[in-house]
Amino acid sequence: MIGQGIAMETVLPLPLATEKLDVLLDKAQDFAISHGITNRLKDKPLTADKAQIVPYLLLPSPMIRKRFTEAVEVQKDFNKLYHKVAHDYNFLRDALKSVIEVDSFTKGLWDIYETVRNEGIAQPIRFGIVRSDYMVDYDPEPSQSIMGNGDDCGPNDSNTSIRQVEYNTIAIGMAGLQTQVAKLHRYLASEMELEDLTENLVETNPVSGLASGIVNAWQIYGNGRAVVVFLVDALERNVYDQRWLEYAIYEQNSRIRILRCTIQDMREAILTKDKKLIIKEKEVGIVYFRSLYSPDSFTSDEDWKTRLKIERSTAIKCPNINLHLSGAKKVQQELTKPGIVERYIKDPQAVQRIRATFAQQFSLEQNEEGDNAVRLGIEKSERFVLKPQREGGGNNLFGDDIKDLLSKIKDSNERTQYILMEKIRPPVFKNYAVRADESVALWDMVSEFGIYGVIIGTSDGIIMNTECGHLVRTKTLGTNEGGVAAGFAALDSPYLV
Repeated sequence: MIGQGIAMETVLPLPLATEKLDVLLDKAQDFAISHGITNRLKDKPLTADKAQIVPYLLLPSPMIRKRFTEAVEVQKDFNKLYHKVAHDYNFLRDALKSVIEVDSFTKGLWDIYETVRNEGIAQPIRFGIVRSDYMVDYDPEPSQSIMGNGDDCGPNDSNTSIRQVEYNTIAIGMAGLQTQVAKLHRYLASEMELEDLTENLVETNPVSGLASGIVNAWQIYGNGRAVVVFLVDALERNVYDQRWLEYAIYEQNSRIRILRCTIQDMREAILTKDKKLIIKEKEVGIVYFRSLYSPDSFTSDEDWKTRLKIERSTAIKCPNINLHLSGAKKVQQELTKPGIVERYIKDPQAVQRIRATFAQQFSLEQNEEGDNAVRLGIEKSERFVLKPQREGGGNNLFGDDIKDLLSKIKDSNERTQYILMEKIRPPVFKNYAVRADESVALWDMVSEFGIYGVIIGTSDGIIMNTECGHLVRTKTLGTNEGGVAAGFAALDSPYLV
């Protein structure tokens, strides 16, 4: 299913001569270390004096220009859609009701939403730093019919489309490192005297765009002495990427103070009678979640109580609990149904842009439709991905794992915590993956790319809605998951063809 047909054109003919490869690699490694394309070692405890390069691609990878442009152009449409979905309590309740019955993590989030909704929302501002992820789907059949001779001319405008993988509301990392990788590839192009090709390399600075969202939200909060809390994991390897965002905020407004806190640190926070959130004797204006999108992040009931305390406060949450819930895979599947997008987006062209990205998805509810989807997943498991309600890498099931799980739970309501999604068939190309402590080798590879966005508003309207750059993650052919932080992929940038 993956990578059928002719490999895509690359920025240079490959493989490179050994001498040229060695020179490029030497320059790239020095650039990567000098520019902080790094994370902390896996040592426990993590120590600040030990770092290693984050996996990256030596050369920019080919991407069809039209498909990339489509993803950029639809980002603000998706931001608006999910902003409105997050404000629709009835829709979220109906979409997630079966999941809540069997998935304790989603139920925990929903209980927090119910609690603050019944008490009265303390902070009407909704703030999202988001990313919509895609893969290019390649079907050689259209080109065969167009060409008329049955020859596959490779991926092009006529035989490809973009398919949305997911819409993330918390797992939005790598903006800082992506900014540096894009610079790396432009630098190497210059060193190889390929300046004529740089117009096909997309300049991007997503970390600046994300920082502008935090600066604007902080200004909206209205207290010049309030701090921004980055809520992070205790064992956070991806700290340098997060620091790039912190430094970008400083460059835009040096008055903003940032505290890095874990959920355990936030247990000490005080919620005042007027619902101000106080930590270390400082009022919190924004809580930016870089953690708590996985059940593993909650170590005790105290962590859940602390998450509720944060949500009860007047601090602007990024995201607040209902925007977090709107990122559930079940919501993504429900949005593909006829008439749902149209309920929130009235511009027909925007609806068309959104719907053009939808992959085929199937509900596993306990009804005839769900029974048919279960049977399809078991009989043709190689065609699908089975997704739970989680963000971040390492959660999905493929192939025989789908067949085994669905065969086990097909008669149980446990199946409703998953959705079944068609498997995307991305074009294949060759590139060099650079990883710490591994020899550089030429691999067959496929890419996933995401478009970052910022959305700020209330139930009455939108204050800020922007697209702010991209992320490209590339993996070796045959690797199913795609997260860099989770260890499955390498950072990359697009070479538009």
